[in-house]
Amino acid sequence: MFNKVELTNKLKEMLNDTNLDVSDKQIIQLIQLVQLLVKWNKAYNLTSVRDPQQMLVKHIMDSIVVSPYLQGQRIIDVGTGPGLPGLPLAILNPDKQFLLLDSLGKRLRFIRYAVLELGLKNVDFIQSRVEEYHPDEKFDVVLSRAFASLEDMLKWCKHLSNENGHFLALKGRLPEQEINNLDKQFEFIESITLQVPNLEGERCLVKVKRI
Repeated sequence: MFNKVELTNKLKEMLNDTNLDVSDKQIIQLIQLVQLLVKWNKAYNLTSVRDPQQMLVKHIMDSIVVSPYLQGQRIIDVGTGPGLPGLPLAILNPDKQFLLLDSLGKRLRFIRYAVLELGLKNVDFIQSRVEEYHPDEKFDVVLSRAFASLEDMLKWCKHLSNENGHFLALKGRLPEQEINNLDKQFEFIESITLQVPNLEGERCLVKVKRI
């Protein structure tokens, strides 16, 4: 059962436990996104999370806590799946441009529909394997969530970052071994511990740049 009022109150309650500045319009859009995920999930199996309450925590909050760490204007979300974290972050950052990349057509069909329904003007999307995508203009931030090991992410995505750009990998526990084994052409900048309200387990953001 999708209870919009209950979910809205729950989202506001969780937002109060963060430093995020989220408008009423953005709250409405985030709830709409959950509603669309629930609806499409029945036919397309976009995510293993079925419960709308859990989607709020594991998909919406887990995505938007990254928002304060986005620098620059052009952001690519690689292996975006059903638009996570790209769509929630685009809702919160209408001044930034997001490109959502995934290799599966059914996910891109959902993203196309969601972008239209939510009226998002700052989202583009492309169906491609990340290593085969070579844009004319590179990105300020290359972002991934549950996409691959740090080593594989950097190997496959290194051509996407502009001169001053960096890579942000949303992880669970700090992947110390992956950081220690970084290729010499990359430099570890920092790891940021993320607090996701109501989420069990650890979350961190690993920031890396090319040398």
